[in-house]
Amino acid sequence: MTNLSTDFLIIGAGIIGLTIAKELKEKYPDASIVLIEKEKDVAQHSSGRNSGVLHAGFYYSKDSLKAKFTKEGNEAWRNYCYQNDLRIFESKKVVVATCEEELEGIYELEKRGRINQVPLKLIDEKELKEIEPNAKTYQKALYSPLTATVDPVEICQHIKNQLLKQQVKIYFEEPFIKKEKQIIRTKSYKIQAKKIINCAGLYADQVAKAFGFSKDYVIIPFKGIYLKYTGRDQPIRTNIYPVPNLRNPFLGVHFTITVNHEIKIGPTAIPAFWRENYQGIKNIKPQEFFSIVQKEMQLFFTNAFDFRRLAFEEIRKYNRKHFIQLAAKLVHQIDFSKFNEWSKPGIRAQLLNLKTNELVQDFIIEGDDTSIHILNAVSPAFTAAIPFTKYVIEKYIKSY
Repeated sequence: MTNLSTDFLIIGAGIIGLTIAKELKEKYPDASIVLIEKEKDVAQHSSGRNSGVLHAGFYYSKDSLKAKFTKEGNEAWRNYCYQNDLRIFESKKVVVATCEEELEGIYELEKRGRINQVPLKLIDEKELKEIEPNAKTYQKALYSPLTATVDPVEICQHIKNQLLKQQVKIYFEEPFIKKEKQIIRTKSYKIQAKKIINCAGLYADQVAKAFGFSKDYVIIPFKGIYLKYTGRDQPIRTNIYPVPNLRNPFLGVHFTITVNHEIKIGPTAIPAFWRENYQGIKNIKPQEFFSIVQKEMQLFFTNAFDFRRLAFEEIRKYNRKHFIQLAAKLVHQIDFSKFNEWSKPGIRAQLLNLKTNELVQDFIIEGDDTSIHILNAVSPAFTAAIPFTKYVIEKYIKSY
C-alpha cells in the first residue's frame, strides 16, 4: 500500500471527472491533482456509451442548471473540437409532431428555447421539407441549427492526454474502496487530499454516502440501446426527434447521425437490475441487484411518476419490430430492414429522490469544505460539462 498526498483527488474518469481536472489545472496551475478510475481507461461507462449529441439547450426549464449550462457547453465543445482538430458533425436537429396533441409540446419547447436564448426556429411542413426531406410532422416542427454530434471517447482521450502532459496523475484500475477521515483507500494506494471530488457516475451516490451525503437520493440505472442502420445510402441528413414527455428526463426514440455518418434509432430507457447491467449476468453484484430490484418493485407497485407505464413501454422496445415502429412515425420512408445491428448498451445513472419518489430532472451537487459530490450528471451532462464544472469549482472550491 503506497501513501500519496495531493491537493485535489478526483474519483472517476468520465467526462465530468476529466473536465473537473482540466478546469482545476487551468484555475490552479500549481496545484497537485490525482484522478482515480476503477476501469482500465477513461470513458468506459456513460461518457463513452452515449449518443455523442451536443444538445442546444431548449428542453430545460429556465431556472434549471441544465438550461444554464447546455447552451454554453454546446459552444465550448464546438470551440474545443475545432481548435484541437477533433471530429464534429454539424448534424442539426428537427423536433417533429405526430399529431395535433403534440403541437402543445412543440410550442412549449419553442418557448423554452426563446427564454433560454437558444437559436431555434418554429417551422412549417414546407420549411421542414427543405431542411430534412424525409422528416414527417403534423403542421409544425422545431429546427435547431446548433445541435451537432461528436465522438465522446475521442474527446475524453484528448483531455486525458493533455492532463498527463500537465503532470496530473491518473491511476487506472484503482477503485474507491473506503474513506478513512480525509484519506481514501484504493486497491494500491492510501491517498490524503485537501479536496475530494466525487465524479463516480453510476456509483456517485454510494461514494457520497461514505462521506455522509446523498441521504435523500439513490441512483436507479436505466439501460439505453440503439439500433444501427447498415445500409450504404444516407436516407436522412439531420437528427430527427419526437416531442418528449417533459415530465420524464427521457427524449424518446429518435434518429441520430454520428460523426462517422452512421444512422441510429433509439435509445431505450429500460429499467436495469444493477448498475453495470450491460449484458446478461456479467458484472452482477447480488447485494446491488436485490437493493435496486426492491426499489424498482416499490416504484412499480406505488406507480410513482407513472413508473408502471414507463417500465412496460420500455420493455416492449426489446421487440425490434415495435422499436422500429416508434421511429417510423417520424419519417416518410426508410428501409427499416437495414436497422439490424444493436449498439453497445449504455447505462444512465438516474437519481431518484427518496422523499418524493420522483426522478431528479436537474444536476445535483452536495458537499462541504473537504468533499464535493456530483450526484446526477445525466444527459445533457456531456454537453454541459465545461461550464458546469467551472460552476462547481467556483461554488465549492474557494481555496485549497
